[in-house]
Amino acid sequence: MSTLKVDSLVNGGKTIDFTYNAKVSNGTLKKEYYEQSTEPAYPCDGALWFNTSDDTFHIYANNAWYTTTIVAPLTYSGNRALVAGGANPRNNVIQYFSIETTGNSVDFGDLSGANSGLSALSAGGRAVFGGGFVTDVGKVDVMEYVTVSTTGNATDFGNLVEIFSDQAAGCSNGVRGIFAGGSNSAGARTNVIQYITVATTGNATDFGDLTTARNRTTGASNGVRGIITGGEINTSPSKTATIDYVTIATTGNAQDFGDLAAAILGAAASGNDTRGIIAGGQDASGNVNTIQYVTIATTGNSTDFGDLTVARRLLVSTANKTRATINGGLSSSYDNTIDYVTIATTGNATDFGDLLSANAYFAGCSGN
Repeated sequence: MSTLKVDSLVNGGKTIDFTYNAKVSNGTLKKEYYEQSTEPAYPCDGALWFNTSDDTFHIYANNAWYTTTIVAPLTYSGNRALVAGGANPRNNVIQYFSIETTGNSVDFGDLSGANSGLSALSAGGRAVFGGGFVTDVGKVDVMEYVTVSTTGNATDFGNLVEIFSDQAAGCSNGVRGIFAGGSNSAGARTNVIQYITVATTGNATDFGDLTTARNRTTGASNGVRGIITGGEINTSPSKTATIDYVTIATTGNAQDFGDLAAAILGAAASGNDTRGIIAGGQDASGNVNTIQYVTIATTGNSTDFGDLTVARRLLVSTANKTRATINGGLSSSYDNTIDYVTIATTGNATDFGDLLSANAYFAGCSGN
């Protein structure tokens, strides 16, 4: 076999361009790229080929073409917000709105029963509602789900490890969802963390324990970590500033993350890939309008973000990657306010629209 060595290849002093963007410049032959329906005949290692017959992408190495696979990012939030149940009066209503645009919520469907103090999480296109206190039944271990992109009534998902009501924290990493804390069937605050695989129906499994038992807590995720913030504990004073965290993909007990600016219960939380937003709640002096944030990937205390339009507790928050909404709650009376903030920037909340009715003590999450 003969070898051809060329020290330089120019055309009037200019770089020569070859078909499919292969170029000779400064003694280097750049990798080939092909767009055709048949397998390229003489590729070199590292060559790229887009097969126009079936829209697949390939890379050449060690005398063979390998098909590349595009893996969609895990989704633990989305542009459609869901708010379900509530206590004014206890109801089974699921409502929704688009986080990308301002406006009022619209009816989505119904839970299986009128429920307050329940919790919610989402992953991909599915939202799961768990626990709560159902009229004529009491505290329940029921989980039910909806497909976020379509309206309709909730469907049975499975059962919890332990019954909870009084607002457990809910969040997910896009595959696995966790519920943490709440009040159990005996009315005692619990430290139980339980998890589900959101894409499949079935019963929850034990995950581990919170650093302390508490209810009226709230959770947020960055897609890797889940944080559980504030709440009401068994010792006096009962309100806590504790922030716990877990790595959602692995089971185990929660670890200390840091502290909120003050001990609060009944706040709302949501997050994106970077920040967790904690809004409202009740401290020792009453309802607060405070919004605070943490960087979820690192431990530490919360930082002031801004203020809600109305001080309130027992509210919920939903978020997409850009914007967080803070919904309803209990101020001097039940409230139908939807506020929003841009997560990446600090500042006061802005009016977004209204819920179907004034409500609180419900569940919220978002998906696509």
